[in-house]
Amino acid sequence: MTVPPEELELAAAFPPAERDRWREMVKGVLRKSGAATEETPLGEIEGLLTRESYDGVPIAALYTRDDAPPGRPGLAPRVREVRPDGEGLAGWDVRQPHAHPDPAVTREAVLADLENGATSVWLRLGEGGTPVAALPEVLRGVLLDLAPVVLDAGERAAEAAEAFLALVTERGNQPAASGNLGADPLGLQARTGTAGSLEDAAALAARCVREFPKLRAVVADGTPYHDAGGSDAEELGAVVAAGVAYLRALTGAGLSVDEALGQIEFRVAVNADQFSSIAKLRALRRLWARVAEVSGAADGTSAQIHAVTSSAMMTRRDPWVNMLRTTVATFAAGVGGADAVTVQPFDARLGLPDDFARRIARNTQTLLLEESSLARVVDPAGGSWYAESLTEELAQAAWTWFTEIEKAGGLAAALGSGLVADRIAATWARRRKDLARRKAPLTGVSEFPNLAEKLPERDAAPARPGGGLPVVTYAQDFEALRDRSDAHAEANGARPKVFLATLGPIAVHTVRASFAANLFQAGGIETVTGAPEEFAASATTVACICSSDRLYEEQAAEAARVLKDAGAVKVWLAGKGTYEGVDARVYAGCDAIEALETTLDDLGVNE
Repeated sequence: MTVPPEELELAAAFPPAERDRWREMVKGVLRKSGAATEETPLGEIEGLLTRESYDGVPIAALYTRDDAPPGRPGLAPRVREVRPDGEGLAGWDVRQPHAHPDPAVTREAVLADLENGATSVWLRLGEGGTPVAALPEVLRGVLLDLAPVVLDAGERAAEAAEAFLALVTERGNQPAASGNLGADPLGLQARTGTAGSLEDAAALAARCVREFPKLRAVVADGTPYHDAGGSDAEELGAVVAAGVAYLRALTGAGLSVDEALGQIEFRVAVNADQFSSIAKLRALRRLWARVAEVSGAADGTSAQIHAVTSSAMMTRRDPWVNMLRTTVATFAAGVGGADAVTVQPFDARLGLPDDFARRIARNTQTLLLEESSLARVVDPAGGSWYAESLTEELAQAAWTWFTEIEKAGGLAAALGSGLVADRIAATWARRRKDLARRKAPLTGVSEFPNLAEKLPERDAAPARPGGGLPVVTYAQDFEALRDRSDAHAEANGARPKVFLATLGPIAVHTVRASFAANLFQAGGIETVTGAPEEFAASATTVACICSSDRLYEEQAAEAARVLKDAGAVKVWLAGKGTYEGVDARVYAGCDAIEALETTLDDLGVNE
């Protein structure tokens, strides 16, 4: 009988991999692209492939065992979370949002969700949602001892909480009712510019501890910072600062540290950047475990995390692609260890979701839980050298931002002074530039737009109160150009148009003609293709020459002359060369927004 070795080496039959050998092979590839030369030292090769996140976290091309900090599931620093026995197969809480202003419609949707896969309800109440007074009607038929209810009532949080607690008491569900009352005074300040009452939040928490043992009272919501264009570390640093402020308020009101920690839930956004979202949730547990440790909490304290698919990443144009975005984000939330997950319906940017959109949102989670068995694996990302390293780097960056907020006097003071707004605005400016240059492509919007699409029609969603941090979306600049084109088409019977003047055979000009067509269509501009001599019949005044660099040297200047003689007011060229008669260029990495705005102006399209 053969005794298996204690440690199985899967690569035992292969020669050991050497990092320098890998660098040599990479250098060979980079030399062909011009990114490296024969003289480039091997030690610099990896740096050529390394990029930085918006938090300054380096994203390398290769990770090894040396890059991953040690850690085991369920142990400090709580990065690799393990649910208690019996909960692992249940997975996470499928939490669906509801904000319809009609209580009857909301009640019907709530019951449909709970009967078809959702396990809890998230109600937006007051301005921007369902009337607070209608809460008993909305929850008629909902078993409050089984289905957790989460409230989100903004400045009317205390009123909504009282209404819910009265309903729970009336039904005799005090010992079993669960969920969260949604008190978030600092989140309210971030959204509206007006802070809520920490004292009221603390009083609600104390009451929950005394009378409603399974209810939480407080949410530390990070989505306002994400929705304003903030980075992952900026969202995490702010949400931890909010959590610390709430911890101080609750313990100041007489709760023990452990009781106070048990009253706080975190809400953060997850997006289609899979690994960053996974690392964000794991880093949040790391950060909060450190706060709990220095606060004297009992061992094993961990953050309760509600992950919500990003609003900023959702698009109005080609909204069907949102299903793919939210699927990736939900996968990341599950792998990252979220306790509750909310999937925004794919039509969220168009208005109030319909039954189909809510069903798709529910089923996205059901498929991942029941068919992909995602929740049956303890910390699926654990042991990935990249995921472990990214988690640690992100946690360090977030902790640095958190301490900066604390030095400024805490989150309320940092919001009031503009520290948070200025920091996030700078990050948004960098992200916006990358979006404009299509370095962060948006499928269906900045890439592969469909000008013939017919958008689903939805009832308008009630506007949520603003006045605090701005609310942005990644697609907003491109969608504004599409709106401008739509208005022109409605007023004039046709879309603005650019003529693609192709030189040479199809095999030579197709690549750049396709690139130019894709770029101009991202701004709602139709394209027609032909030889330069056909421009006069195109019914437009803007042209773009498309071909190879070799043919540009031979024919670009003459083509530009022919186009201008035929009435072209602007001649673009797809590529980077400079030629007589060519006014501007479009190329990979150019500022597409600037090019499109200029083109619409040249075509006489009103803003």
